[in-house]
Amino acid sequence: MKVSIIGGGGLVGSSAGFALQCGGVVREIAMLDVNAQAAEGHALDLLHGGPSTADQRIVSGGYEHVPDSDVICITAGLRRKPDESRLDLINRNTDLFLSILDGVCSAGVKSSAIVMVVSNPVDILTYLAAKRVGLPCSQVIGLGTQLDTIRFRSLIAQQLKAPPTQLSALILGEHGDSMVPIWSSATVAGLPLDKMPGWSPALAAELFKRTKGSGAEVIAKKGGAGFAVGIAIRDVIEAIALDQQRILPVSSVQDGCYGIRDVALSVPTVVGRAGVVARHEIELWPKEVQGLRNSGNVLRQTLQTVLARVGG
Repeated sequence: MKVSIIGGGGLVGSSAGFALQCGGVVREIAMLDVNAQAAEGHALDLLHGGPSTADQRIVSGGYEHVPDSDVICITAGLRRKPDESRLDLINRNTDLFLSILDGVCSAGVKSSAIVMVVSNPVDILTYLAAKRVGLPCSQVIGLGTQLDTIRFRSLIAQQLKAPPTQLSALILGEHGDSMVPIWSSATVAGLPLDKMPGWSPALAAELFKRTKGSGAEVIAKKGGAGFAVGIAIRDVIEAIALDQQRILPVSSVQDGCYGIRDVALSVPTVVGRAGVVARHEIELWPKEVQGLRNSGNVLRQTLQTVLARVGG
């Protein structure tokens, strides 16, 4: 499988490339970026690590890599300027993203390809990609709340001094302020989380609050998130490459799950080689379902504003 990372010259794209290299599953990794020198540098750095990781082809370049790519992963994005509003940033990132989609479509995408959106606002851009890239909606996947979910699990595990890999908990909905913690199914090694020693509603609220602020916390301390985002991207791409049929909280255009339609957000999604294979409308607490529907409404308002400006 060949993966092209558009934005491969940046922190998120290069972290994704490194995570995929260490995973050793994909056959070829192409690093693409408007900053060609940065993309070449990251590709060379990855190439040097090849003898100790996996037998893969590592290349850099431009949209010429798109036509034979199995996964086109878009990580390119802009950061907020001082005193810039959230909507202004959304508009600038939307413009950049649509220009990238134009380049992808002009290069040509094979019918079996999966387009994976990582750029923010990921749910809005996932919707735009699904409507414009010329592939079935099931073949357009946003990273969604997969990153929030692994952050959530890591913080709970740290608090409980539990092995992180034995922690099961989900964040669904928007990758943003209206995200929804799914406490109803949270477990440690299959045991109910709310029965663990020391657990309390106040602790739950504190951990969710820190999860929501994790991205800002990392940015404040090191300038930008990279490692965990790269791992989250690898989770999704390897589920595609290996046709794992793995249930992941990724973003896609909804057509009725939990009563939500015509907006992209994260629900429990079966991911395989065909992209979105199925969605599971598992039973949730009523307040969790309400939170999901609210998340859809919040996203729809932003989406309508964006669509009014760019058309669609």
